[in-house]
Amino acid sequence: MVLFLLIEMRNFAFPKTRRLTDPKDFELVKKHGVAQRDKLLLVSVLKTGAARAFCAGFVTSGRIGNAVVRNRLRRRLREIVRKHQHEIITPLWMVTIARQAAVHATFAELEDAWLRLAKRASILAL
Repeated sequence: MVLFLLIEMRNFAFPKTRRLTDPKDFELVKKHGVAQRDKLLLVSVLKTGAARAFCAGFVTSGRIGNAVVRNRLRRRLREIVRKHQHEIITPLWMVTIARQAAVHATFAELEDAWLRLAKRASILAL
């Protein structure tokens, strides 16, 4: 039973290897990707070759708030993507940018906004 739970937990992990960290990668997605926007988030998607199957990056501007606010927002966005990573069509790179209104949004509102934008960008398998 414990082994089964460990396997299930491993399948939903979101390791750093699946995150965009290089500023050049963010710029590439911004320049060549397709963006979907709403009042809370902006999601840019770039369909790539088979270099890395699926990678996600998260941006919170300094204008949003102090470090505590920005980090909390990034953790929420990372959790949303981690939760829905198995529904995403690969290979692609995705950058999620939080807007000012996202600071006051609940987790459910952020998740709904992200899902709506992901469906609009046609990156969800469902």
